[in-house]
Amino acid sequence: MTHAEIEAFCLALPGVSADIKWDCARVFSVHDKMFCLIHMDAAQSTGPSFKVDPQRFLEMTDQPGFIPAPYLARHHWVKLTDMDAIAAPHLADLLRTSYQLVRAKLPKKQRDALPAL
Repeated sequence: MTHAEIEAFCLALPGVSADIKWDCARVFSVHDKMFCLIHMDAAQSTGPSFKVDPQRFLEMTDQPGFIPAPYLARHHWVKLTDMDAIAAPHLADLLRTSYQLVRAKLPKKQRDALPAL
């Protein structure tokens, strides 16, 4: 999956917006809650960082191609360091799960305003 494909996938999810944060990261959010980010700086631009289920965090970071996401690992975020380490459909599933984890934590009124997946 390329960065453009990741962006298109994330933006196709209900209620998602994208913006630039910290002058170097393209951030995808649902109701201002981040679920995925891609560094735009060529030196740091590998794969996306995204939230994972707390029970899967250690499992994910033990896999080749994944590391704890800098500054966000304490909130169970991982960073994909090798885009070839994972097939596109599996990455799409992980991004969808990240979206669902963040969406589930939104206030009920905001969750109810979003269309079903």
